Amino acid sequence: MAIIGSILWAIIIGGVIGLIARLLIPGRQNIGMGLTIVIGIVAALIGTLVAWLFGVSSTKGIDWIQWALQIGFAIVGVLLVSNRRR
Repeated sequence: MAIIGSILWAIIIGGVIGLIARLLIPGRQNIGMGLTIVIGIVAALIGTLVAWLFGVSSTKGIDWIQWALQIGFAIVGVLLVSNRRR
């Protein structure tokens, strides 16, 4: 049951991160919601890995650095994918 919860949580967090990335990018991105969620999930995983490598993945309170990394990777991912679809 924990695996299903983890997968659902990853989808939710990935969706939020993907949406935040799309909101921060000016203009219209030519990608669908499903692809935005996938980009957000991948960005969340990469951001967490990078934060872990630098030792900032688990801090007291909210992990702002990890969130910033995840959103940054999501912005790059959305830009790369939306530019390829033009």
